[in-house]
Amino acid sequence: MVILAVVALVGGILYGLSGVEVSAVSLLAQNSDLVLYLLMFLVGISIGMHEGILQKIKQYHIKIFIIPFGIILGSLIGGAVCAPLTGYSLSASTMVASGLGWYSLAGVTIGNLAGAQLGSIAFLSNLMREIFSFFLIPPISRHLNYYTCIAPAAATSEDTTLSMMIRFTDEKTVVLAVFNGIICSAAVPLLISLCNAIF
Repeated sequence: MVILAVVALVGGILYGLSGVEVSAVSLLAQNSDLVLYLLMFLVGISIGMHEGILQKIKQYHIKIFIIPFGIILGSLIGGAVCAPLTGYSLSASTMVASGLGWYSLAGVTIGNLAGAQLGSIAFLSNLMREIFSFFLIPPISRHLNYYTCIAPAAATSEDTTLSMMIRFTDEKTVVLAVFNGIICSAAVPLLISLCNAIF
């Protein structure tokens, strides 16, 4: 998955630099909003396909919100701390951090709201968050605890990094990772819009 993401990114950069225009690719680029809505629709399908999801929500009650709340708060604080270090505004920095690892959504949404440069930064930083998660989950599971493994993964804990959760944690953590991914994924568009409007 990581290799495919990197290959797609490099391929896109090379295509953009080449000056060659393929009508199908140009059509996708011009309709990035539609592609984004399709992506969100597919994420919704994947959420709905998790068997027994309603029963698990009833079982865990309010506790399922503790981990995603901590991840969202920590990410926003991290974005705020990075603002003076990077020279970007508080709004821009927290918008990038609000991607929570969902690089495709964050890149397009922030690009539409704040321009291509910040959209590219959002894309790359959230892609790096996902890639780093693959390397961080094994040592975190060994040296800290299973629940902490969910933090670097953020929104990706329900899909791309779920295989790492299954391999290096237990069944209860995997269930919480799925819920965390669902909640964080749902929160990303809202958080980006709020950071853009408030700060």
